[in-house]
Amino acid sequence: MAHPKLRYLMEMGADGRRRVVARLHQFAPGLAMLTTYQREDLRHDVRAGISVAAVAVPVGIAYAQLAGFSPVVGLYSTILAMVAYAMFGSSKQLMVGPDAATCTLIAATLGPLAHGDPDTYAAYSIALTFLTGLFCVVASRLSLGVLADFLSRPILSGFLNGIAFSIMFGQVGKMLGFSLQSDDFIEQIFEIARRLPQTHWPTLAVALATLAIYLLAQRYVRKLPAVLVSMLAATALVVVFRLQDLGVAVVGTVPAGLPRLVWPDLRLPDIAQLVFSAGGIALVSFSSATLTTRSFAAKNGYDVDTDRELAALGAANIGSALLGGFAISGADSRTATNDAAGGRTQLAGIVCATAVAATLLFLTTPLAYVPIAGLGAVLVFAGLSLIDLATLRWLLRISKSEFVLAIVTLLGVLLVGVINAILFAVLLALLRFIRLTARPELVPLARTAGQSGWRPVSTEEAVSMQPGLIALRFDAPLVFFNAPHFKQQVQTYVSHVDGLRWVVLDMLPISRIDVTGLTILFELGRNLRSQGIQLVLAGRIEELTALTRRRSVTFERERIDLFPTLNTAVRDFKLHEAARGISPS
Repeated sequence: MAHPKLRYLMEMGADGRRRVVARLHQFAPGLAMLTTYQREDLRHDVRAGISVAAVAVPVGIAYAQLAGFSPVVGLYSTILAMVAYAMFGSSKQLMVGPDAATCTLIAATLGPLAHGDPDTYAAYSIALTFLTGLFCVVASRLSLGVLADFLSRPILSGFLNGIAFSIMFGQVGKMLGFSLQSDDFIEQIFEIARRLPQTHWPTLAVALATLAIYLLAQRYVRKLPAVLVSMLAATALVVVFRLQDLGVAVVGTVPAGLPRLVWPDLRLPDIAQLVFSAGGIALVSFSSATLTTRSFAAKNGYDVDTDRELAALGAANIGSALLGGFAISGADSRTATNDAAGGRTQLAGIVCATAVAATLLFLTTPLAYVPIAGLGAVLVFAGLSLIDLATLRWLLRISKSEFVLAIVTLLGVLLVGVINAILFAVLLALLRFIRLTARPELVPLARTAGQSGWRPVSTEEAVSMQPGLIALRFDAPLVFFNAPHFKQQVQTYVSHVDGLRWVVLDMLPISRIDVTGLTILFELGRNLRSQGIQLVLAGRIEELTALTRRRSVTFERERIDLFPTLNTAVRDFKLHEAARGISPS
């Protein structure tokens, strides 16, 4: 048995280690996980990491093409990004990497700035990616993880559906064997129709074969990723039949090895042009990634910290920039692959990054024969995976106004471009928020027969339940931008009710009152009192008392009565009526 003092020191040491792990978990959940890693999880994480790498390599190459880069840059964008997220992320399943929506944003941002110069394009990309990561890290420090909820489901659904159509039409040229000259969606449709006679038939054959193999692999080869199977088959077709000699475009030489850590030499005005776009990419990629993390966390029975996720996404983007990559986000397909393969911890991401790095070191020769048309076909499927018609149909059934909001956002992506669509989507979100909070409904209430609860009713029913009294509920904070509307609504109700003596306001839904709201309450009390009507507030007595105490005014001085609940207010009203000789109903 250990000496008591030695045992005490050992216990203190264990407590100290637990405190360190707890602190580490707040800062870097992945690192904290490694300190308590369970050996039985290793084989599951290794298998899942290799499975994800099998998808990440062809998808990374395809998305690099979508973003306007050499295919190898898609792999550069994966390695350090995955390691950084594995260290700092709180999701056990999320995989980060090139993402269809993010790549479309990158191309839309950098194309007009680089003017066709690939070196400038790459330099701007590194700066854009670094700034995107910086935005995320700073936003995390400011506890702005709530931004994940800012883009409403209808707006996000419309945005992603618009991105999907934009991606698919943008790949048609690659599949037909020519490059589209226009970036505008409508002009692309007319250009494709005009140039159909220029179709390169061997290229189209490769694209259709890739599509067919993808569909067959999804149905019959479920143990392997369909993307991997289709790209291996398309590459084999090119090699066996020497299709590049027939004019079928291939990726070409892929430089072996890892790139050196670089930072572009950019002037301050150049960086200033990228700041806005970086903020937009950070918002969209974080919103998309958060939907994925929450879905898989709920499926696997744990919680994620949105502020921690924001910081982890920022670290992943900074890691991508340091390795010469482009902006990344959460990857739905790779996350689903990780989950299906049994990945249990963030270590699966590190295994995946190691496998991708090994591919760059030892397997670059086969990558040179990957057909561009095959990549285009894979991206068409990526676009199809973003289409969510079920949500649009659900919105149409539930709320036509929300459905219109989604359609307007979708059309905005297609007609005014992705970057402008972000502005448009944010503006729509702001307008929707202002409309909901600035013009909330004021509803009359009545007690349910035989119960103590209250429910929304018509004005006539509310007054008939207790003649001389009307109870009202305002479902919003009472602040400067909705207080005048609140006052006007109360006065409208009062003007339509005869013989009214009390107006009781349920204060429980009113979570906040600012100076303007407090002033409006006092004005309303005086206006009602001039008509012989008493204003009564039910609920939140302590908060209301503290609110007026800080401002050297009181509800008592304003002759506004306070009650703890609606029921106690009604009981007091009945006592007043009885004292006046009026029989309560």
